Amino acid sequence: MRQKYLIPSMVFLLLVVATLFVFYNTGKNLDFVLPRRLIRLATMLVVGISVAYSSIIFQTITNNRILTPAIMGYESIFILFQTILVFFYGDRTFQAITQEENFFYAVVLMMGFSVFMYVLIFGKAKRNIYQLLLVGVVLGALFQTLGQFIQIVIDPNEFSIVQNFMFVSFTKMNTQLLLIASITLLVSLVYVHRYLKYLDVISLGRDIAVNLGLDYEKLIRKFMLVIAVLVSVSTALVGPITFLGILVANLTYELCVTKKHRLVVVCCSLLSCLFLVVGQFLVEHVFNFSTNVTIVINFVGGLYFMYLIFNSRKRI
Repeated sequence: MRQKYLIPSMVFLLLVVATLFVFYNTGKNLDFVLPRRLIRLATMLVVGISVAYSSIIFQTITNNRILTPAIMGYESIFILFQTILVFFYGDRTFQAITQEENFFYAVVLMMGFSVFMYVLIFGKAKRNIYQLLLVGVVLGALFQTLGQFIQIVIDPNEFSIVQNFMFVSFTKMNTQLLLIASITLLVSLVYVHRYLKYLDVISLGRDIAVNLGLDYEKLIRKFMLVIAVLVSVSTALVGPITFLGILVANLTYELCVTKKHRLVVVCCSLLSCLFLVVGQFLVEHVFNFSTNVTIVINFVGGLYFMYLIFNSRKRI
């Protein structure tokens, strides 16, 4: 019975919170405030859905509920790419390259990294997904170190440009970039939708999936590419947001009784969007922009992550 009303209840709650976010304290500046808040709301929906889908798919194929695609080093690549651009162009970065081009190159770079990782691990040698994760962690740490080194040597004034990419911001008003991200997200969801049913079997383990007739390696390759696109879209659009995936995915597992991934990803997407809208509302109207939504989400998500770790130890 609870499962029957879960999704409608979450949709209703999201509509209420979104309406409150858009129309709260607009005053007499409705014509000025409303379009900007609608753009921020649309951005949060795109990011929330991207994070939800990528986290659920990634945790299913790795069979681990405390991992997110961030462990693969995608965010480190994004920050390193932005740092290199600033290193070469300085304060003329967005004169030499537009935000649309920056978004496109960042997405292609992260997708290329995903393909390279897959070929490296699952090429001729039959290695497993955990070796892929291990290499991802090592390369992610390498990219992060390189980025930090370049950030030290660049001009401090130019470093502020890099800092804008290191924290999530929904105040970047670029409707064209949002349109590109929305179309990319829509195409990815349409593509992956028909493969979600296979996640129900993959969640049982590799051996069982293979015995039931699934082309496991081919499906993993497709899912990894979709994850790379979704992470690229959310990261390139607003910046890295580490703990949101862990938070919403595990709360979804607690709330959603069903194991059908077609319903799980919907619940997770609604929950992710709800957290982002509430977080941004607190940032704007409670904290008066003295903080950002990254700190709010990461603080709550970090505490929940520690809870998951200690809880899993108790079970052992």
